[in-house]
Amino acid sequence: MSLKHKRTSARCTGRRILRAARRSPRPKRTDFAVTPGNYPAPYVSVIIPAMNEAGTIAGVIAEARKVHPRCEVIVVVNGSTDTTAAIAAKHGAKVLLFLQPLGHDVGRSVGAEAASGDILLFTDGDLPVTAAQLRPFVAAVGGGADVALNDYSGPVSGVLPHPVVLSKHALNLFLGRPDLKGSSLTAVPHALSRSALRVLGTEALSRPPLAHARAVMEGLQVQTVHHVPVGKLNAARRKRAGVDPLQEVVVRDHLDALALVLQRRGPRAGFSDGARRREMVR
Repeated sequence: MSLKHKRTSARCTGRRILRAARRSPRPKRTDFAVTPGNYPAPYVSVIIPAMNEAGTIAGVIAEARKVHPRCEVIVVVNGSTDTTAAIAAKHGAKVLLFLQPLGHDVGRSVGAEAASGDILLFTDGDLPVTAAQLRPFVAAVGGGADVALNDYSGPVSGVLPHPVVLSKHALNLFLGRPDLKGSSLTAVPHALSRSALRVLGTEALSRPPLAHARAVMEGLQVQTVHHVPVGKLNAARRKRAGVDPLQEVVVRDHLDALALVLQRRGPRAGFSDGARRREMVR
């Protein structure tokens, strides 16, 4: 099976698990017993998907815990073969354990489904983002934003931009939000208000470009907040044959988001046709 088909299959499996969890009072997962650490009535829910992150997860949880006094930390451990889940539970997180991989970004949906906070903050289990870098996203949503984005547009100085970077910029142009540049729900950290989650739904978060497009088109307050250089933080992530294994998945999601914009706003995405007199063409 090709890498593309493996990832697509994993994501589809993850979505089936998510839908089954909604229908059944006993979802197919193992919830670890939690040591004291999460606030019982949280204002902020920090959602951390993780897969084989035993070396970093403790530090990520520790920083997440500091973003607000009323905080819960939810770690979605999927497809791990190491001690990530045990370490996360030891450090007081609510652990949602899935033995099989959920697929790219499905962990965000699962975590959001379990979250209780008014503000949902998303990061990753392998990103060493400090509490000082995370707090601006919480503050922005607390101040009225619905979607608080990482002000990270990717490397744009090269002659040939990365296809994912180009996709992000193109989507924001189609949405009439050139001010967002290459910022997107694709990149963490980012935060959502509870009202934004009600509009978008938890399942939408599994495909961040589509959730991003819907957020803008639904009139939610979407803004860039703080720059976290995730490109540098992600530099050590494994690539195969010199190609980002997620590139095709993310680009395809952006194309689907563009199709949604055209479907809702018409073939010119709501932009004027200018001075063209198309009726003169036969």
